[in-house]
Amino acid sequence: MASHRKSNPGYDMRQVKEHIVETPLGEEMSKSFLEYAYSVIYARALPDARDGLKPVQRRIIYQMGQMGLTPDKPYMKSARAVGEVMGKLHPHGDSSIYEAMVRLAQPFAMRLPLVDGHGNFGSLDDGPAASRYTEARLAPAALGMNADIDQDTVDFSPNYDNKLQEPAVLPSAIPNLLVNGSSGIAVGMATNMITHNLGEVVAAAKHLMGHPDADLDELMTFLPGPDLPGGGVIVGREGIRKAYESGRGAFVTRSVTHLENVTARKKAIVVTELPFMVGPERVLERISEGVKNHRIEGVSGAIDLTDRHNGTRLVIELKSGFDPAKVLAQLFKYTPLEDSFTINNVALVNGRPHTMGVRELLDVWIRHRRQVIHRRSEYRRARALERLHLVEGLLLAMLDIDEVIQVIRTSDDAASAKTRLMAVFDLDDVQAGYILELRLRRLTKMSRIELEGERDELKRQLEALELILSSAAELDKVVIQEMDQAVAEYDTPRRTVILDAEPSGDLAPVALQGDGAVNGEGGLDAVKKLGLAASAASAKASPGADAAGLQMKDEPCTVLLSASGLIARCGEGAMDMWRSRSAADGRAADDQIVSIFTGHTLGSYALITSAGRLVTAPVADLPQLPLTSSLSLAGGVGAAELLGLTQSTEPVEGERVVAAIDPDDQTPLGLGTRSGVVKRWNRQSPTTMDSWSVIDLAAGDELLFAAPAGDEDHLVFISSDSSLLTYEAGKVRPQGRGSAGMNGIRLAEGEHVMAFAVVPLAQVAWTYTEGENGLTSQAGAVVLTVAGDREALPGTENGSAKLTPLQMYPVKGRGTGGVRSQRFLKGQNTLITACVGPWPLHASTASGHPVDLPEVDMRRDASGQDLSAPIAFIA
Repeated sequence: MASHRKSNPGYDMRQVKEHIVETPLGEEMSKSFLEYAYSVIYARALPDARDGLKPVQRRIIYQMGQMGLTPDKPYMKSARAVGEVMGKLHPHGDSSIYEAMVRLAQPFAMRLPLVDGHGNFGSLDDGPAASRYTEARLAPAALGMNADIDQDTVDFSPNYDNKLQEPAVLPSAIPNLLVNGSSGIAVGMATNMITHNLGEVVAAAKHLMGHPDADLDELMTFLPGPDLPGGGVIVGREGIRKAYESGRGAFVTRSVTHLENVTARKKAIVVTELPFMVGPERVLERISEGVKNHRIEGVSGAIDLTDRHNGTRLVIELKSGFDPAKVLAQLFKYTPLEDSFTINNVALVNGRPHTMGVRELLDVWIRHRRQVIHRRSEYRRARALERLHLVEGLLLAMLDIDEVIQVIRTSDDAASAKTRLMAVFDLDDVQAGYILELRLRRLTKMSRIELEGERDELKRQLEALELILSSAAELDKVVIQEMDQAVAEYDTPRRTVILDAEPSGDLAPVALQGDGAVNGEGGLDAVKKLGLAASAASAKASPGADAAGLQMKDEPCTVLLSASGLIARCGEGAMDMWRSRSAADGRAADDQIVSIFTGHTLGSYALITSAGRLVTAPVADLPQLPLTSSLSLAGGVGAAELLGLTQSTEPVEGERVVAAIDPDDQTPLGLGTRSGVVKRWNRQSPTTMDSWSVIDLAAGDELLFAAPAGDEDHLVFISSDSSLLTYEAGKVRPQGRGSAGMNGIRLAEGEHVMAFAVVPLAQVAWTYTEGENGLTSQAGAVVLTVAGDREALPGTENGSAKLTPLQMYPVKGRGTGGVRSQRFLKGQNTLITACVGPWPLHASTASGHPVDLPEVDMRRDASGQDLSAPIAFIA
C-alpha cells in the first residue's frame, strides 16, 4: 500500500475507505462455507439420480460423443479427450478428469463400463498409466447414455465461459445409477451405491410401471440384490432389504473359493472371485501379517496367479493335517476375503440431495425416461410437421411445374419470384423459398412418386407421435420397448450369488467347493450347486482358535490305490464294501483296486515304486471320496505325481507306483520282481527320512508288486510262458531294506515274471455255495491269465482269458519252475496279462470301459475264451 501511495501522489485513503464493507467474520465464514458446500454437493461429489452421473462424468461421456469416439471408431489418446473436456466443459485439473475417465473404463469398478479403455487403466492394486500412454473411446453402453441427445430430450445450459452449451443431464436409456452405482464424499454427506444387474433393474422398473402400488417384496422378486462386477458371494438378505427400503444398510460379501491339489501332496484354497473393490495384493498382505502374528494357522504360503487371461486366482497353500474349511473360516475372519459393504443411497433430485430406497430410485429414473420420450416425441412431431409442410407445398407446385418455371424465369429477382409463387400457387413464405432452392433434377416423375410416399409416411409418423403424446399408456409402451432394447444390447448374466444368513442371525457356514480342476465348474456354477453347504457348519473359527483346533480329527479311514494309478481315501466302511462286492455290482472306470488298507486321517501312507523305493506322505493330503458300490477312484490324485516330492532320495526315471501300504503295519512286506526275485522286508526303517530303498534291484530289473506277507500267506508268481508257482511266505526269511532278496521262481530263458501277488491264507481256499437253482455264491483267490501273440503291438490284441481258482494249483518249493496255468492255442505264445486276487476281479480298457471276464474255470491246464476288448487295467 505504501509503495502504491508513493507512485500515486493523488491517492486518497478516504476513497479506499468508502469501498470497504465491514462484515462480521462469523457471517462471512458461514456464507462462504455454504457456497463451498453447495458447490461440492451439486457440482462435484454427488450423482444426479436421473442419469447416475457426476458432472465430470457427464461431461466426459457427452464430449467424447461429440468427438465421434463411438465403439466403431478407432481409439484416441486419452490425453486428447481429457483436454477437450477440460478446455470446453470442465474448468478443473486434467488429473481429476482422467481419474473419472479411468473409473468409467474399469470393469472391476463398473458393472457396465461406459468407456472402452485401451492400455493400462489400472487394477484393484495399482493405478493407471498416464493419459499420454492410454487410449479410449466410448463403450457400447455409453451410446445408450447419449441416445437422442440431439433431439431436445434434455435441457442444456451454458458452460463455464458462456461460449458453449452442455447437457444438464443425459437421456440415460439405461438405469445407470443402480447398474453402476456411485461413490463420493461431499460436505456433511456422502454417497456409496452398489452395482446391480441391468436386466434385473429393468424388470423391476417395468413391474413398477405396471403396478405403481407394488411393495418392496414384489420388487425384490425381480431385483433380489446387488450384482458385483467381480462376482463373489453376498451372505444375508436382511441388510439388502433394509438398504432397499430406507436407502441405508450393509451386507457381507465373500470370496468364491474351492479346494485344489496344487501338487499331489499339497492342498490349497484357490480364490477365483474377490469381494467388491478388494485387490489380491491387499489379501496377500493381510494373510502374511496374520501368519506372522500367529492369528492365522494352517497356511504354508500364498501366491497371486491373477492375469488378464485366467482372471483372479489366489492360491493359498495349506499345511498337512489342517481342516481346509476351518482355515478358510480364519481367512474370512482376519482378511478381506470376507468384507462388508455399507450402502448409502444419496443422490441429487431436482438439485437437492436425497437418501432414497430402491423404489424411489426407480421412480426417478422412470419419470426421467418418460420425460425424455415425451420431449423427443414433441421434437420429432415438430420436425415431421415442418417436413410435411414443405413436401405438400412442393407437391402442389409440381401439379403445374411448367408454370412454376415460367414464373421464376419471368421474375426480376429472387424476392419477386418468391412473391409471385406465393400468389399464384397459394404457398407460404417457407414453401416458396424451398421451391426456389430446389435443383432441376428433383422435378422428375420419380421425384413426385417419392414425395407422395414421403408425405404418406410422414402422416403415419405424425399419427403415431400424436398417440404417444396424447396417451400415457402409449408413452409407457415406448419406454418399456426401449428398456427391453437396452437389455438386449447391454445385459450380461448375473455374476454374484446371494445366500441367506443362518436363522440365528449369524453368517452362513463356511464351506469349500470341491476340486475345481476335477469338476470343471466355474465359480458361480459351483457355488450355486454347492450352496455353501453346511458340511462345515462347525468350522467357523473362534477368536481364540489355535493350530490344534484347526487340525482335522484323527478319524479312521481307508486308503485305496487303483490299477490306473489313482489314490484317494474313503470312510472306514470302504474295506467291508470292497470285501462284500460281487461280480454283479455296478462297475465304473478306475474301480480296479490294487491296494487297500485302513488307517487314520492324521496318519501316513507309503507308496512302493517299481524302482524299489518307498515314499511316505500324509493321509490328510489325499482327496476324500464318497463311498459308492463301485469304489471308483475317478476323483483321486495321480500317485505318480507324489514320487518327485521327496527330499531323502531322488526319483528314478520311468518309475511307477506299484502298491500302497500302511507304514505302521509291522507284518513283513512281500516283494516280487520282473526277473523272479522275491523278498520279505522286515520293516526296519529310518525315522528321519521321507523315502528310502526297500530292495537292492539288479540292473534292468523292476519291482512288480508289494503287500504285507505273513508266514502262512501264499506268494504267487506267474511267468510270461504261463508258469505259475505258489508257496508259503514263511519259506522266505525276512531281510533288511538293503538286501537284494533271493530267487523266487526259476524262469526259462527269455521269459520274465508277468504278475506277483501275496494271497492271505483266508483267501487261498475256494468256496462256493450251490442253491436249488445252481451256484449262488463263490469266494476266494482266482488266477486270471490272458494269452496272446508276443509279436502283436501291445494294447491292440484282445487275447483269450482264463479264470481259475488259485486252490487248483499245487504248492511247490521256492525257486522251482511251477506248473502251467493256461494252454496256448494256435497263434498264442505268451501271456499278455496276468493277475491274482480275490474274487471278483474287475478289468477295463485304457479308456475306462469295463471288460467282461469269463466264468470261473475249475480246470488248471485249459485254454482261454476270447475277450471283447484288450485289458489295460485289472485288479
